[in-house]
Amino acid sequence: MPVMLRAGHGLILLVIALLGFGVVMVTSAGLSVEQGTTINPVDVLQGRSAILALLAVAALLIGMWVPVQWLHRAGGPLSPIPWMVLVMIGLLIAVHIPGIGKEVNGARRWIEIGPISFQPSELAKWGLLIVIAWHCARRVGSMNRFFTGFAPPMILVGVICALIATEDLGTAVLIGAVSVALLVAGGARVGHALLLLPIGVVGFMAAVIASPYRAARLQAFLGPFDDPQGIGYHVIQSMAAVAGGGLPGRGLGASVQKFGYLPEDTTDFLFAIICEELGIVGACVVVGLYVCLLLCGLSIIKRVDHPFGRLLGLGVVLTIGLQAFINMAVVTGIAPTKGIALPLLSSGGTGWIVTAFFVGLLVSMDRQQAKQQREIEAVTFQCKPTTACT
Repeated sequence: MPVMLRAGHGLILLVIALLGFGVVMVTSAGLSVEQGTTINPVDVLQGRSAILALLAVAALLIGMWVPVQWLHRAGGPLSPIPWMVLVMIGLLIAVHIPGIGKEVNGARRWIEIGPISFQPSELAKWGLLIVIAWHCARRVGSMNRFFTGFAPPMILVGVICALIATEDLGTAVLIGAVSVALLVAGGARVGHALLLLPIGVVGFMAAVIASPYRAARLQAFLGPFDDPQGIGYHVIQSMAAVAGGGLPGRGLGASVQKFGYLPEDTTDFLFAIICEELGIVGACVVVGLYVCLLLCGLSIIKRVDHPFGRLLGLGVVLTIGLQAFINMAVVTGIAPTKGIALPLLSSGGTGWIVTAFFVGLLVSMDRQQAKQQREIEAVTFQCKPTTACT
């Protein structure tokens, strides 16, 4: 009997493809004139990005074997959910503690313990999906009520977003948007969600006013050519990279903008280098990989028979899809500059590993569905026309 590829198999292949593509492009974008040496495939495979990609694949495989229903059943005095919440909040506070928090480019988003460095905001972004899905699954009958259904998780989301927004407004907006969407999908009233709109607008304006660099980013978005050597420089260089690639691109490794012109070319603006080196064709390949990943994820979600799994899967799909869209919008000048990386592509450690793990949870759901289907088929095969099967 031929082996049929399932949506879970597609997810595995797509994650590996994105990570492999990311390793190549991050290595290419990281080249500099000062190095004065050529790079070969061995250097790529032995580099930091390749090691992180292997760790991400390992996280994907681990996630595949995690029974998602265990998380759904977590409850009682020994439930890990409250501890998960406390750890997320504690880590977000710890980034501001001298000696623990690490400052990079003027922002404290990392915790460094010995040789290990990671971003607590990434852990909180994904951990919240489990907490919200767990809450909605346990409050199915009361999610339409404000005080027992909608308010408790939103208070937690508000606290975490406030802690993250002090250093990373873009990630806070992403988390808030996905969280509200999940709550509505879980049964909360749209009217309750709309009540947050004025609060969100005021909070966003306060964050922009309190930080001059955020106001400058907004001004650069509205008129980048008003100050091309100042606040508009980053946006202009990004658009120049995108336009410089044309249809076929300059060729892999042949980017001009990465040589001291475009900042953050291996992280937030890697998509601009992809467009410059691989052209519209390369950009379409990237978009196509994300679209296929989202379609495979949705195919799995619609077959899940319990609310926790459906909501958790939806959260994974929404987070990856919205994050990729925001990054591409920023790179092409459609949205103001934010510190949002391209998932599974832009240089990263925590982001790659945790994202791959949560995609692995989607694969785990697919494996469970396949197992149940095989059990049903086995029972059906054993039934005879003269035998009553139950």
